[in-house]
Amino acid sequence: MEFDEWEPVYEAILADFGYDRTGDERARDVLASLTDEFDLERLSAARDATVAVAGAGPSLEDEASLERARDADVVFAASTAVDTLAEHGIDVDCMVTDLDKNPDTVRRLTDAGIPVAVHAHGDNVPAVRDVVPDCSDEFVLPTTQAAPRSSVENFGGFTDGDRAAFLADHLGASRLVFVGWDLDDPTVDPAKARKLEWAERLLYWLESRRDERFAVLDGRRDAIETSVLPVK
Repeated sequence: MEFDEWEPVYEAILADFGYDRTGDERARDVLASLTDEFDLERLSAARDATVAVAGAGPSLEDEASLERARDADVVFAASTAVDTLAEHGIDVDCMVTDLDKNPDTVRRLTDAGIPVAVHAHGDNVPAVRDVVPDCSDEFVLPTTQAAPRSSVENFGGFTDGDRAAFLADHLGASRLVFVGWDLDDPTVDPAKARKLEWAERLLYWLESRRDERFAVLDGRRDAIETSVLPVK
């Protein structure tokens, strides 16, 4: 994903949520000041592999979801999905997070040599300053939704879950399977529901780019608002 391809989608997200681009850029620069460049070869197991992209929805604890995660070659997990999977004996190969829920897990994974894609945006600078210095730096993959700079990368994506999918795509995964994705979760607040709508749009864009069909979107594609997405 080149930034000039991502930027129009990013601008649509900023407009929809009323976010300040300068806030994202400021957060990116803070993260850059705390990290070194990440060696993507540490995630080379994703290349040509089936990657399970685990969301933190309630369905993650369903046995069918857990089995799909176990059967995958590699597991990328969003936020607290890491903890849920660990409770069921499933290790992850990468965590993707904006540090909003389980910072101790972030610290623990990097100390154990498991890469964590830490995302900086306008609302989480205090968390970035608090958590990142305590991590093992070589296992922190710093990311932004603004333009990449210095050590900080942008692979595409907006929420933790769809960023995990875009990261797996960038790394050359041959197949993406989705577990723990509850796009119609009635327990979330309106802001989170809108973020899930964007996650759905971005997965639709990603599957189009990959010429792949994600089962998580089956029965949903006709209702997805695609006018904000680039034409393939």
